[in-house]
Amino acid sequence: MDDYYNKAVLSAPSKIHEIRVLNQVIAVVSVLSILGAGWIILSFCLFKAVRSFRHQLILGLAISDLLMAVNFLSSCAVNLSGNILSDPKQKKFCSYNGFMTQFFVVQTDYWVLVIAVCTFLILANYKLQSTWIQEHRAVLWLLPWGFSAVWAVLGLVLAGYGDIGAWCWFTSDRVRLLVNFIPRWLIILTILGLYLHLYRIIYKAHNRFMSFNDENTPHSIEPETESVSSTRRIGRPAQSMNLSSKDDDMERSGGSAPAPGRTHARRPSPILKKMAYQMMSYPLVYMFIWTIPTVIRIYQSSTGKSAPFGIATVDKACIVIQGFADAVIYGVNETSLAAWRERFSKYPPTTPIQGIPAPRQFAVNIQHDIVVENKARATPTIETYT
Repeated sequence: MDDYYNKAVLSAPSKIHEIRVLNQVIAVVSVLSILGAGWIILSFCLFKAVRSFRHQLILGLAISDLLMAVNFLSSCAVNLSGNILSDPKQKKFCSYNGFMTQFFVVQTDYWVLVIAVCTFLILANYKLQSTWIQEHRAVLWLLPWGFSAVWAVLGLVLAGYGDIGAWCWFTSDRVRLLVNFIPRWLIILTILGLYLHLYRIIYKAHNRFMSFNDENTPHSIEPETESVSSTRRIGRPAQSMNLSSKDDDMERSGGSAPAPGRTHARRPSPILKKMAYQMMSYPLVYMFIWTIPTVIRIYQSSTGKSAPFGIATVDKACIVIQGFADAVIYGVNETSLAAWRERFSKYPPTTPIQGIPAPRQFAVNIQHDIVVENKARATPTIETYT
């Protein structure tokens, strides 16, 4: 009596109590993802510092994560209420739930790719392309929604969606592997390659900054040879690596523009290294999240056997946790957390405490966010602060 239905769907548990436990776990993880995505959206609404171009793209990712987690939570609610998704009475809801699952899971992949490509174009100083993407932000928003809608419709028409335990999706592991997981790993490897290249650019820039500081010369930073294209593109970093809000820049400069010809690169090492490590953490986190689900898909599609229930539960939890993971890697590592800290800080960073001198501020606009300045400056201004 404990067996519920045929195990033709390898990803779906076969026992009632397993279905209940699985849906309880997925419901909890869905709530975590909802809270994480909601935090990024709320930060965008409350703080001007996180409304820059890059964070507008992160907002799109957060919206997709939020709606995807809500979709997972709704299917768990149906299962926990006793109306199992595999019941013929739930066929319409299951088709809708599967469509939305495919729609948002694929869409988050495209958002991550868009963010990586835009970050690369801006930081690598592709001026023409970076200007175009900022002037056509609607196109960047339409790409993830449009492509994911096409994939979801094709999945509904050509394969259909069925119950896989906690939500509805493609019931065939082989179909999911070919349609979702292989393209996802291609995207992950692409952003890994982009961020590796940016890491090299920042590392070389860091070496030039340190060399420039040792020589104590106020001239612009240029590579020794024109053959190193990556260093040439980052030769004037203020035009493409201005990563803090413009209001903060004006406050730190006393309301006036920095003096021309002056470049402050006193302690760039911690800032540049932190930025490079953060960029590398993005693809590595995604690789970690999707490794177990990919291995399970390969195992089940090649052997025709179901993975153990515990591992299968972890498999599904890894898919649902993406919203929370995005909140960590794009929120905690970016301006959002700093903005919340400043909001609840008793003494804001810009207000000196009586009897305690204000912390010394260094200049380099690399810690917070990406804002491309369309007007090129005659001399680079690299400001860092701690």
